[in-house]
Amino acid sequence: MLNDKHRPKFSFLVLAVVAIILFRFVLTFTIPLLDRTEARYAEIARLMVETGEWVVLQIDYNIPFWAKPPLSTWLSALSFKLFGINELAARLPSFLLSISLIFILHSFVKKRNISFFLLAFVLVTTPQYLLHAGVVSTDTVLAFCVTMMMLSFWKAMSSENSLLWKYLFFVFLGLGLLAKGPLVLVLTGPPLFVWALLQKDVLKQLLTKLPWLIGLPITLLIAMPWYFLTEQRSPGFVDYFIVGEHFNRFLESGWRGDLYGKPKSQAIGMIWLFLMAFAFPWVQIVFYWLWKRRKEIWKDKWISFLTLWLLWTPLFFTLSKNVLHTYILPVMAPVALIICCMWHEYRFKKLALGIASVFPIVVFITFLFIYTPGRLDFYLNTDKHFMVMGNLNNSKNTQSVYYWKNKSYSGQFYSHGKAELIKDTTTFEAILSENSNKYYVVIDNDDIKKMPWLYFERLEIIHRNYRTTLFVHKDE
Repeated sequence: MLNDKHRPKFSFLVLAVVAIILFRFVLTFTIPLLDRTEARYAEIARLMVETGEWVVLQIDYNIPFWAKPPLSTWLSALSFKLFGINELAARLPSFLLSISLIFILHSFVKKRNISFFLLAFVLVTTPQYLLHAGVVSTDTVLAFCVTMMMLSFWKAMSSENSLLWKYLFFVFLGLGLLAKGPLVLVLTGPPLFVWALLQKDVLKQLLTKLPWLIGLPITLLIAMPWYFLTEQRSPGFVDYFIVGEHFNRFLESGWRGDLYGKPKSQAIGMIWLFLMAFAFPWVQIVFYWLWKRRKEIWKDKWISFLTLWLLWTPLFFTLSKNVLHTYILPVMAPVALIICCMWHEYRFKKLALGIASVFPIVVFITFLFIYTPGRLDFYLNTDKHFMVMGNLNNSKNTQSVYYWKNKSYSGQFYSHGKAELIKDTTTFEAILSENSNKYYVVIDNDDIKKMPWLYFERLEIIHRNYRTTLFVHKDE
């Protein structure tokens, strides 16, 4: 129980959780959308709203985006419809899902007399969870669907009064297919099957406790129409998404078929380093506790269920070289739940709470540092300030902005799609020769050194940050 002498003061947990959540909410509308990933998904959602095309995702006008399903984009696009095109609206679905998940998870531990604020503190001080609690990303939606599937399965298997949970399992399976595709099955199926094998009669109960005959059609009804319509409107999608994104991406190091980014090549087993770093310090505490009780784990159905859930995702990605730290997000839930299960017997509570507080404090101090006027524009990986300086973030402004060689997604988003790409010197020279219209040019700082100074006779520097420079065409 939590009424021992090692119990942290309730007021500390309340104040810490409230402060961190409020701070995280402030970040959703004060920090510009960052390149490359976050601004890309926000721009896809903006294009969805502007063009009215809600089936085939677009990375640019009339250029389909086949890499991900639409659920997270739909949520951001709906938020844009309600609250306008801005950072808060883009990130709000992710923030709300992350906060909602805390309440859902607490319903599974409150019978153990675990404070809501303890569970919340564990989650909001976990680096991976805090970072993604307000980021435009497909991973947050996937993690939510995985968590709901796992919890629904547990309820279906362990409770007689679980009709709603039995159907929620299939609902979130369908939503998971719309969040990130068949990967949702890969991350949930194996641990659930292994756990069922370890329990007496549970494998047989799978056929009777889960409504397969009604549940699977519900899943197909939720997910399949979008896959069918997208393939019809954009032939080649299924082959790229299913084969490329779900097999080649993970089996081929430096996969060359990626149409939308550079392939990631990590050392084998890098996923475990990501887990240790981005779930610090809670995952270390969990692993230590599980190791000490390794002979008892499989006697406890709940702990064994959470352990398999925690271990499977990093095990699956162990041999893959094409991994990102975001892949560990679905296992933040079992880490927090196990902490709650073992907390009453953990001796170093105050030390754990103190160490866990370091990451949010560091983020807060860093925010104060970069939010100093001038530093935010210079250090952050975004072109929002360029668009603001040229008044290009005004949707009514018809002036053009050109990008030399590489166009940023933040430039596309904040210019409302006015950003255009210059691919060669012939096109660049033709644009520079025009004298009638005012326009802007964004050039990477490294490329400026390689270009003839003749190009800059008609351009004037407006602003520069650590990576790029904004020029304006000199009117004559």
